[in-house]
Amino acid sequence: MEPLLYVLLGGLLTLGGFFLKWSLFGFSAQKPSDYAHGAPILDLRKHLKGEILCDGVIFGPTGRVTSRFEAQFSVRWDGNVALLSERFQYDSGEVEQRDWQLTLGEDGRVEATASDVVGTGIGRLSGPALQLRYRIKLPERAGGHVLSACDWMYLTPSGTIVNRSQFRKYGIKVAELVATMRRKEDT
Repeated sequence: MEPLLYVLLGGLLTLGGFFLKWSLFGFSAQKPSDYAHGAPILDLRKHLKGEILCDGVIFGPTGRVTSRFEAQFSVRWDGNVALLSERFQYDSGEVEQRDWQLTLGEDGRVEATASDVVGTGIGRLSGPALQLRYRIKLPERAGGHVLSACDWMYLTPSGTIVNRSQFRKYGIKVAELVATMRRKEDT
């Protein structure tokens, strides 16, 4: 009985260590306030408008690249509301379209909706960064699962936006996306 107790205790300590690392030191531990004093300042109305070109990769749960893509975004602003239309072309030949509505609120708040987003995504701008959290429903061909997403967008000094997103199911990372976005007129 005693050896089993030690195995269980060791397992619990290991799980506790992974949780501690994930919650205090990993990607998920970032907060918008971590970037409050950084520069240049990410202004979505300036840096995310017009025609945007995007290149990226998607990593699966093992950390290997499972997909690569190119995308074109078209962003129109009307005051504090943007309509962002995304068209993705994957290396498999598959094409995906998503239309977002972004609303800028006070104190850097951002709300985001799309047809495959469950509810409303909530974000915060801070210095050169934007954090956006939402739940997304995958298409039926991909299992129809609902995943929790955390997007971080970081503005580089050249004006390119680097996007890193993690997707989780039951708290376990199942995919990660890394992409660059730059205004077409800047290329």
